[in-house]
Amino acid sequence: MDYAYIRVSSASQHIDRQLEEIKKYKIEDKNIFIDKESGKDFNRKSYNKLLKKLKKDDLIIVKSIDRLGRNYKDIGEQWSYITQKKKANICVIDMPILDTRNVHSDLIGKFIDDLILQLLSFIAENERNNIKQ
Repeated sequence: MDYAYIRVSSASQHIDRQLEEIKKYKIEDKNIFIDKESGKDFNRKSYNKLLKKLKKDDLIIVKSIDRLGRNYKDIGEQWSYITQKKKANICVIDMPILDTRNVHSDLIGKFIDDLILQLLSFIAENERNNIKQ
């Protein structure tokens, strides 16, 4: 099953741009999960509903890594939970290298994927800290 996750930081923000990108993947409306909450942690209603539905070989599509979250450590933990424990896939539209369906069998490929995820997670949290200031 294919799912999409959309997040904006507050109820006053619009989801239109993310939704427009997600619609290109022909995800059924019932499989699009939307939160209008901060990305500081993963205690979000729709996100947690999505995790409960997630099964092996399912796919979560997000527009960008910062839409998933804005906490460096938590992004890595959630990524591992989804891909290793749930055995599901994640596709980050804005960063095609972060598509777990494209398995890199060699150590270099896995290292590069991990490095990109860590770098983007760092940037997402750093942006959140700058916004708070």
